[in-house]
Amino acid sequence: MSKTTYDMIIEAKTFIEKKTTVKPDYAIILGTGLGRLVDSMKVESVIPYETIPHFPVSTVETHAGRLIMGTLGGKTVMAMQGRFHFYEGYTMQQIVFPVRVMKFMNVRSLVVSNAAGGLNPLFPPGTIMVITDHINLLGSNPLIGQNDNRIGPQYPDMSEPYKRELIELCRRVALDNRIPLAFGVYAAMPGPCLETRAEYRMLKTIGADAIGMSTVPEVVAAVHCGLSVLGLSVITDSCLPDALEPVDIKKIIANANGAEPKLVSLIDKVLQSL
Repeated sequence: MSKTTYDMIIEAKTFIEKKTTVKPDYAIILGTGLGRLVDSMKVESVIPYETIPHFPVSTVETHAGRLIMGTLGGKTVMAMQGRFHFYEGYTMQQIVFPVRVMKFMNVRSLVVSNAAGGLNPLFPPGTIMVITDHINLLGSNPLIGQNDNRIGPQYPDMSEPYKRELIELCRRVALDNRIPLAFGVYAAMPGPCLETRAEYRMLKTIGADAIGMSTVPEVVAAVHCGLSVLGLSVITDSCLPDALEPVDIKKIIANANGAEPKLVSLIDKVLQSL
């Protein structure tokens, strides 16, 4: 008989628990160019994804593909140094599998970060945007299929996918530490190609402030299994349809790296305040 998702979650959870003494209260998913946050962690153990039962493996060059267990901001943390994307060929269920493992390891809150293109002209490259809501344009959803009530309810409410209390805490921490923030809506497209002028114009019209190729599946899965979520986007390039320039991936990575110290400081201080 084939294994259920629940069975696979328990296998992965059991394996991770044998590799670490950390019992994480919080989890962090690190996006493109944002993997160096782990340098600020007090690391207890490093677990390569390929060793964890049923975990996918990162195929994106800038994603290290390691689960980091330790402490940050005085809190016990599990950090994903690299994530999985729909454009890599993974199913939605594979993409969100680590989030479900987090839940069964008794994680309470998830901080999810990404590098994103800026659609709002007031958000230049280098801006840190707190995600207040999202638009799913991936064409799929990780909850499609037979629901397992042990993981979460079949019809989870999505009126507040990003916890208001965490957004307000982030705002206060940023003010206290003079870290500039923006607040806006993140839209997810499947990729891996970047969007056309017409697509950027459409995305602006429907209310998106930033555009990327990730995050939404993990957030949907997190809400489904009862985790509180804080979402942070680093704006790495301007996607203004009437002033569009060819994309330079190296420049995007450089912009993400440049904003990373501010992002690391913000996440560290938010964790301290929880």
